[in-house]
Amino acid sequence: MSVKPITEPGEFLDLLTGDEIAALRASARPRRWERGAVVMSEGDTADWVVVLTSGRVKVSSHTESGTEVVLAVRGPGALLGDMSAIDGGPRSGTVTALEPVEALVISDFSGFLRANGQVAVLLMKLIIGRLRDSDRKRIEYGAFDTTGRVATRLVELAERYGEQSADGVRVALPLSQDELAGWTGASREAVSKALRSLRDRGLIETGRRRVTIHDLEALRRRAR
Repeated sequence: MSVKPITEPGEFLDLLTGDEIAALRASARPRRWERGAVVMSEGDTADWVVVLTSGRVKVSSHTESGTEVVLAVRGPGALLGDMSAIDGGPRSGTVTALEPVEALVISDFSGFLRANGQVAVLLMKLIIGRLRDSDRKRIEYGAFDTTGRVATRLVELAERYGEQSADGVRVALPLSQDELAGWTGASREAVSKALRSLRDRGLIETGRRRVTIHDLEALRRRAR
């Protein structure tokens, strides 16, 4: 039986049994991308998928005016490219490495699912979870101000990647302010103002590609 790798809770690899992971590895080849490398491109059609084993990526799309919209940040255990691999349609977003990443590349994902029926059921649950998250974000865009949306994203990063320190919860922020703006549906200037507001209230401290959250509960309240 295969030993389960360290993954983010609720991600694809986290849902599989040791035997299912062993079958996945037998169908895959390992690959590595450096920070800034494009893993997948929006609009491409392909039947291969990627399962992250280390590192984080952003999933983004560009508007007609060229503005980047960050759709998600994914880490170890995440499955990427599955929708295109299953329905044959074009990739719905570009996946870019935010730091060096390692992954398993599965060339015939549909074949793997046919041979592992229980994994297909888990994949349906995973896709439903993504749709719920997408609906929640759409509600945020309509109901929250920019500071509330920025606070929500920082809470999400803290819960997923935060490390407890003497000063609070420290997060190695994988996003630039431009990317954070694209993730919150706001301008860079509005995000800078929101971060300054949160700093002035003593909730956070920011540095180059990092943030320390001094009061996570207060930040959660501001997010709501």
